[in-house]
Amino acid sequence: MDAGITQWQKACFLPTKSDAPVAGFRKWLNKYAGGQVDWRGKFTGALPPTPPKEQLLDRYWSHVVNCRSCNAAHKALSVLKVVLQVVSFSLLGIVAAIKQGVLSSVVPRTALLATALLCFAGSKWLAHFIYKIFHFHDYNHALV
Repeated sequence: MDAGITQWQKACFLPTKSDAPVAGFRKWLNKYAGGQVDWRGKFTGALPPTPPKEQLLDRYWSHVVNCRSCNAAHKALSVLKVVLQVVSFSLLGIVAAIKQGVLSSVVPRTALLATALLCFAGSKWLAHFIYKIFHFHDYNHALV
């Protein structure tokens, strides 16, 4: 905006051949529309507020919903997450329901509890993985 409508070349650097359509459009706009669209007073020039990063970098609605492979992977991993949670709570229920006489040894109970804990931790890690891969992953370009 500081460079002005007619001096857009000073504000924008278009180094590649793929930028030629943008430069062509700007030349056409300058030639036939005076460098800007006539909004008939409906546009003040102020831009709308920038949406949050989660909305800008959303992968789910921009890609996963439309891609059969990603959609199938998302559904399968979501089912696996739920299965791990059900197994975890089922094992805890089994340990709580078993009478002392059936599993008198501490080793089987400890093994069931450890398995339940691993299943629950796996489901939490999988939930984080699903969100990061299929929904939103923040980028820090300074570290890349």
